[in-house]
Amino acid sequence: MHTKSHLAALLLACLVSLPAARAEDEPRVVDPGPPPADAIQLFNGADLAAFQGRNGGEARWEVRDGIVTANHTGDIMTRQAFGDCQLHIEWATPSVVVGDGQGRGNSGVIFQGRYELQILDSYQNKTYFNGQAGALYSQYAPLVNVSRKPGEWQSYDAIFHAPRFDAAGKVLKPGTLTVLHNGVLVQDHVEIKGPTAKNPTQYEPHPLKVPLVLQDHGNPIRFRNIWLREI
Repeated sequence: MHTKSHLAALLLACLVSLPAARAEDEPRVVDPGPPPADAIQLFNGADLAAFQGRNGGEARWEVRDGIVTANHTGDIMTRQAFGDCQLHIEWATPSVVVGDGQGRGNSGVIFQGRYELQILDSYQNKTYFNGQAGALYSQYAPLVNVSRKPGEWQSYDAIFHAPRFDAAGKVLKPGTLTVLHNGVLVQDHVEIKGPTAKNPTQYEPHPLKVPLVLQDHGNPIRFRNIWLREI
């Protein structure tokens, strides 16, 4: 049985063993915004200066009234390359419902041009589980369906960790993805199996930092307030 004096001695020993505080260990101060002060604002409603066409040239999506809309001119990608990051993006599918399944409000956020976080009108719209809104496309269905009605604004907050490869192209560490859809956890640090549009078990070696892609799947998906923090 421990006496009070013995417990006090143990507590003192624990305190003494703690490393001394150092100024360089103090977390840096970041104004939370939004967006956070250290965020890269990819789209602030004014222009697409941070983007280009996926195959080069200017990004030609329509920008109007603080919103950018996919318009059948092809995918767009960031001019800057990114690795590990925190991404915030707001999006809305058309208010007038056209089509069903994958043909209804389809787009995507494609990390490093390979790993797609699906955008879809999944409000009362059946499709395959790992192809609906909030899915890591073809690999993981969302934990829950929290889709808002067609035309309403929705948000993704995602934490992406890029895969690591050795000099020979062997996977040292797979990528991971955590996603909150409309503030609700839908992907919980899932382990990415490989490119989502191809064989999901076979990685293709690539640089640590690669541009982010927004998909033009033929539907007029709207976007606003897109920012990213490198982590």
